Amino acid sequence: MSVASLVTRFAPSPTGLLHLGHAHAALFAWHAARIGGGRFLLRIEDIDRQRCQPAFERRLLEDLAWLGLEWEQPVRRQSEHFDDYRAALARLRARGVLYPCRCSRKDIAAAGHAPHPGEDGVGDGPIYPGTCRPTRRSFDPAADLPTVDRGEPLALRLDVARALEQTGPLVWHDRAAGPQRAAPERLGDVVLARKDTPTSYHLSVTVDDALQGVTLVTRGADLFHATHIHRLLQALLDLPTPGYHHHPLLTDAGGRRLAKRDGAQAIGALRAAGYTPEMVRNAAGFVD
Repeated sequence: MSVASLVTRFAPSPTGLLHLGHAHAALFAWHAARIGGGRFLLRIEDIDRQRCQPAFERRLLEDLAWLGLEWEQPVRRQSEHFDDYRAALARLRARGVLYPCRCSRKDIAAAGHAPHPGEDGVGDGPIYPGTCRPTRRSFDPAADLPTVDRGEPLALRLDVARALEQTGPLVWHDRAAGPQRAAPERLGDVVLARKDTPTSYHLSVTVDDALQGVTLVTRGADLFHATHIHRLLQALLDLPTPGYHHHPLLTDAGGRRLAKRDGAQAIGALRAAGYTPEMVRNAAGFVD
């Protein structure tokens, strides 16, 4: 990778206020671009239209600018590009690697499979048991995402085994962990779209990184497993494979990773308490 071609990104979801863990991730990507003489992008991952709020987006933009970060314009918002993800789904349908699934999260949990990284690549959860996989044989690949009556859950899943038959063995490289053999089966047949959202984290991130020309994906170690699925999607969609750097997560005094759901202290609260941008950058692990 040439110096001039280095492109990194920070991609938050506006579902809450930014905290020190977010600052660490943003600064990590920003510093990688600065040191490499490359470009730093900001992407708003707002496909969850129920939880994402414009007010949170405004606050995160303010906080990042206050921290001293600069990014290229325009900012890509995933909610404005659903057609890109529908096009990717159409290509996957044509390859025969998708199937409809009517299993709820409760159904999957009741199957009793051992915990694994979770189909979203984050946290623990049961691996999908493949209950609906036989429907792939009768699934019309030319059809649009079906709708259902009676409120039944419906998603489109990736048939990982069939996909690997088409791609063969795959590899990817992490700057911290070194060469990796892609093992997407660790996450099972992940969801790529739901009846109310035409994309998932896995699909949208993979498509966006390619469309934006990202060459180095920096993100927390909690998303390491997700990269195995992303590498498979890159091969299926004939997309370039960037380099990766999964950095350690920022933790509190008790060793717990900082998270919105656990009430991690917001950047805005630190600002209100009199912290300077330099103090917050230092607290996030970046000494000026």
